[in-house]
Amino acid sequence: MPDFQEILFKLSIMALPALLAITLHEAAHGYAALKFGDRTAQMLGRLSLNPLRHIDPVGTVLLPMTMFVFTGFMFGWAKPVPVDFRNLRNPKRDMIWVAAAGPGVNFLLAFVSALLLHIAPMAPGFMADWMVNNLAVSLQFNVLLALFNLIPLPPLDGGRVLVGILPMPAARLVSRLEPYGMGILLLLVFLIPFAAGHAGFDFNPLFMVLGPATNWVVNAIAGLAGLTS
Repeated sequence: MPDFQEILFKLSIMALPALLAITLHEAAHGYAALKFGDRTAQMLGRLSLNPLRHIDPVGTVLLPMTMFVFTGFMFGWAKPVPVDFRNLRNPKRDMIWVAAAGPGVNFLLAFVSALLLHIAPMAPGFMADWMVNNLAVSLQFNVLLALFNLIPLPPLDGGRVLVGILPMPAARLVSRLEPYGMGILLLLVFLIPFAAGHAGFDFNPLFMVLGPATNWVVNAIAGLAGLTS
């Protein structure tokens, strides 16, 4: 019989960091776009730290809950903040900064979480354990979310950055991948691992790369924050 108290505890230490990471990631795109001349997100009410304005029913609720129940791990996304790159003062250059703002905020949140791990154990009683677990999840999740979004495939942030830095002919070629980007990700994240599992072996090509990269960056941030000797 499942231990519902343990399930609720795990959910409580994963849901808050994930929601905060996803919300600030999307809000950062909107604020960066506004700085560089595009008011689309502002006009649509998406320049907000209210998570309800950024929740995607599938990516923020259904998928993370399903993954948590079946794997004990949680991952997801929010509704993308709308950006009209034509409104940017220098569209090709400025899209780099707008796209990089989301992962940049996640790396910052990861570093802040690592710093707060110094003082979390000082909280009274049960709160100390709860806060330490929250911050540890926040550190890990923010790094994973940032690295996932930096995959150089449109419409992910890494794809936008790549289009911005490449010469125009190459940028046009990469941008043509955008209609197929989500399909490619679904193939890598779900379909290939699912098919491999049914064939009797464990094969997840995307997380074979993201897993070690996430661990390396987490350890690097922990070192910068003074968490390791």
